[in-house]
Amino acid sequence: MENHSKPIYSLKELILYFLKLGTIGFGGPVALVGYMHRDLVEKNNWFSEEDYKEGMALSQLAPGPLAAQLSIYLGYVHYRILGATLVGLAFVIPSFLMVLGIGYAYVEFGGIPWMQAVFYGVGAAVIGIITISSYKLTSKSIGKDWVMWGIFVVLALVTFFTEEENIWLILGSGILIWLLRVPPKFGKETTAAPMLSIPVLLQIPATVSQSGKLWQILYFFTKAGAFVFGSGLAIVPFLYGGVVKEYQWLNEQQFVDAVAVAMITPGPVVITVGFIGYLTAGVAGACVAAIATFVPCYFFTILPAPYFKKYGKHPAIKAFVDGITAAAIGAIAGSVLVLGKRTLTDIPTVLIAITAAAILFKYKKLQEPFVILAAAAVGLLLKLFILP
Repeated sequence: MENHSKPIYSLKELILYFLKLGTIGFGGPVALVGYMHRDLVEKNNWFSEEDYKEGMALSQLAPGPLAAQLSIYLGYVHYRILGATLVGLAFVIPSFLMVLGIGYAYVEFGGIPWMQAVFYGVGAAVIGIITISSYKLTSKSIGKDWVMWGIFVVLALVTFFTEEENIWLILGSGILIWLLRVPPKFGKETTAAPMLSIPVLLQIPATVSQSGKLWQILYFFTKAGAFVFGSGLAIVPFLYGGVVKEYQWLNEQQFVDAVAVAMITPGPVVITVGFIGYLTAGVAGACVAAIATFVPCYFFTILPAPYFKKYGKHPAIKAFVDGITAAAIGAIAGSVLVLGKRTLTDIPTVLIAITAAAILFKYKKLQEPFVILAAAAVGLLLKLFILP
């Protein structure tokens, strides 16, 4: 297997970075992948632009939470299985412990009305944060290629109107750029074929015996981790269908609170599964739900990773990856619009979002958690003293 140049960082440094990101990285998948690009590619130069693009493409091709998969892939780049495993754990564990704590408080104190007030401000600020992240990611990755911009616009619109990511359009974008830039010589250019088969294989339905609540949780959240494409955002409609409608583990208000918890805690949005698991079956339920959701995405990242590393520099694969990257960023932009539509419901939320985006655009070195804290305070003040 080909290896990249010797890393200029230690595995310990990478683990500490992802522990920190998992502890203070607010804003959901769009923001998190933006922070990784800013910190690890631009600022520290630990990874090349190609490493990052390959990771983004693989994370989009495979099902599961985008930010968690990208962290696992980056851990794999120089430190292989050990790096992927430790980095993935470091990224997920801080927010998992936080949602456990919040779950305990939620059950003990009978709901969290103050959290709705906090989320009112935080949710709006998060839209501003991810808008800036998406803008930076787009301008950096797409450049001036009009075909790539076309792909970006189509995916953004489709994601916005359908409120879900379309894996076939993402795949098709990769194939389009591949055919335009490096027309295949049939019989020779077959290296992309194994990667193209992955999403097809993942559509195979899974069945398992469902005796007992923990088994139900294991079965349902394994499906969530293995069959939902895109960011943590994409998993929310799937969770709603199972958790509220099918199994009736949570009522509507509890589910809305679970999404709020995901948004006001740092780290991957999909960690809300820990909160849902806790409300359903205590600490055991939280652990089973989190493990069941993250284990499939771990394997869907590390198993194809060697092939991405080996063939990533191949012109056909590089073109394929570029097309998928443009589509992925378009889908992310569409997700920002969907979230904005749901979150910015009145004039104060719109003003908070615009202010957060403007502040981060102007003061580029300002850390996002400070904006989140300020927005939380504004939300509390507005909800408790001004708004009905």
